[in-house]
Amino acid sequence: MSSIGIIVNPMSGRDCRRLTARADTVSHENKRNQISRIVVGAVAAGCTKIMVPWEPRRLAIGAVEHMNIGAEIEEVRTPITHSAEDTRACVLEMRERGCELLIVLGGDGTSRIVTKAWPEVLMMPLSTGTNNVFPLWIEPTIAGMAAGLVASGQVTREQAAQQAKMIEVNIDGEEPDLALVDALFLQGDRIGNLGPFEPELMTTMLLTRAEPDAVGMSPLGGLLCPSDFEDDFGVQVDFCAHSEGGKLLRAPVSPGLFRSAHIRGAKPVELGTPVTVTGEGILAFDGDRERKLAAGQTATLTVTRNGPLVINPSATLKVAAKQQLLVGLPHWVDPYDGGLGGGCC
Repeated sequence: MSSIGIIVNPMSGRDCRRLTARADTVSHENKRNQISRIVVGAVAAGCTKIMVPWEPRRLAIGAVEHMNIGAEIEEVRTPITHSAEDTRACVLEMRERGCELLIVLGGDGTSRIVTKAWPEVLMMPLSTGTNNVFPLWIEPTIAGMAAGLVASGQVTREQAAQQAKMIEVNIDGEEPDLALVDALFLQGDRIGNLGPFEPELMTTMLLTRAEPDAVGMSPLGGLLCPSDFEDDFGVQVDFCAHSEGGKLLRAPVSPGLFRSAHIRGAKPVELGTPVTVTGEGILAFDGDRERKLAAGQTATLTVTRNGPLVINPSATLKVAAKQQLLVGLPHWVDPYDGGLGGGCC
């Protein structure tokens, strides 16, 4: 039986950047609509089982509970703590039940949590957050189709997915950590601060992807030394104070919000090359302030190609086209059609 698990972050697209920047709000109804489109696409392409999490807002359950779509819907219940632990527990439970592919709706941070819980995960991350680099911006119906082709075995992992880069974080005397896009070392900041990063507090940043056409931390490297998903190198950015000179770079750190930062330098860093930072300070991963370094405590940041396997929908559907996998399938009617001629037939 081919199965897909759906992970959705109820809080993505709803944080304080609606107050501190000009980001859109992603409503719960919008997420339900995206989930239903994913499911329709996945089942049309051959998926026969969908695992969905139960949580108080019923985002996934509400999207699929009345769908007469010819696939098994399996509800996954785990303890609710209203924290990142909920995502971790749900990912582990889906893996335990035999799920091999996850569609993750959220931002960079949500995909990071999923990866920490299941490092070898095969995933398709879809954007419902704000400063997103890791998740894909794609019509959910098409994402569902691609995932369905992979889940049903019609397209192999090797044909559909590529291994992402990640930043492996090793902290003196503590548990290791990771980031998927950016690891930023700040001095003078604090854990619990949910506002934008202040440029004068930034000291060193390591990026797996430095994209000039993104928002967030990525363009602070990308506007000087671009690196994308395919490139086998990361980018190190070193910041400095105004009095120390450097290049003054203006970049969009959130939707509709620009900041100027003094940058001493930005350079490519080969995979496997460690970058060391020394506390006192705060480490932020993929936009979230996560770990505190004591005075003299060191952390080593290393970009590797050991990240999760990420499905490329375009590559997947090109394989389907070449092999004509969607030709000659049994008659199937989209349950949303309602006889109005808008469904598949």
